[in-house]
Amino acid sequence: MRFGLFVPQGWRLDLAGIDPAEQWNTMLGLARFAEDGPFESIWVYDHFHTRPAPTDEATHEAWTLMAAFAVATSRVRLGQMCTCMGYRNPAYLAKVAATTDVISGGRVEMGIGAGWYEHEWRAYGYGFPSPGERLGQLDEGVQIMRQLWTEGRATLDGKHYQVNGAISRPLPLQDGGIPLWIAGGGERKTLRIAARYASYTNFAGTPAEFRQKSEVLAAHCKDVGTDFDAIVRSANYNLVIGETEKDVQDRLSWIRAHYEPYVPSDVLEAAYQNMANGLLVGTPEQVAERLTELRGLGMTYAILYVAEAAYDRSGIELFVRDVVPALAA
Repeated sequence: MRFGLFVPQGWRLDLAGIDPAEQWNTMLGLARFAEDGPFESIWVYDHFHTRPAPTDEATHEAWTLMAAFAVATSRVRLGQMCTCMGYRNPAYLAKVAATTDVISGGRVEMGIGAGWYEHEWRAYGYGFPSPGERLGQLDEGVQIMRQLWTEGRATLDGKHYQVNGAISRPLPLQDGGIPLWIAGGGERKTLRIAARYASYTNFAGTPAEFRQKSEVLAAHCKDVGTDFDAIVRSANYNLVIGETEKDVQDRLSWIRAHYEPYVPSDVLEAAYQNMANGLLVGTPEQVAERLTELRGLGMTYAILYVAEAAYDRSGIELFVRDVVPALAA
């Protein structure tokens, strides 16, 4: 199984309490820690306002971080889970990503989705198009990016985007362009877009949901004539790990206490329950057992989020020390 690690960037209040002048050093330290370990990739979110509630705490911009990590690291691949198509013109986004790929020596992944966080859409003046419109933007935008990355030019007279001979040079360094991760589990449209264009998918990670989405994706691949087995299926997980059950509960208590100064009580409780009920909450043995089950269903790439990573790396270190070897065995 392959692993990615989210670098805290503030979106989930995971840099709160750290002086803004020290936040980049904190992120960079985690990125280099990941580079020295078994992680294949590092990831950030493409969001502008914090969650689980909008606050005045920092949220660092995703593609600026991609360029910075491209210079500051040398091995790990660089991804976003996931870039929102509606936040940037796709031809411009393709140019940004290609430039970052060149800077990184060919290590960029393109996580892309239709977007969902209505609060920041409206706050930034993007409106909030219907789901059908956002998915239409995703479909057309991916087509434009693929043209620019493989041919260096793109023309498309679409409903949502129009480009006419747009040029993007240099091309990405990676043969065939930057790998596309189509994120989301919408069964009628999103997974059909994934079947056409994706090298990777990223959808719900519980065993039942993962099995269901995989079956739908396979059916779409058959319909559009692509190879289902060539698409890597991934999922994101909140990792709350401890050597004992008490250690796990202590970490959960820390998460609750960390959120408490920043969010209303009802939001706090929902966020806490989301963490506490996650699939990868437990001891190393429990986490390894659950990942083994998921691997049997075809989930071969897990991207891990660790809430306390900016303040305490011991949970990540425990995962590296005890879970990764168990999966390898």
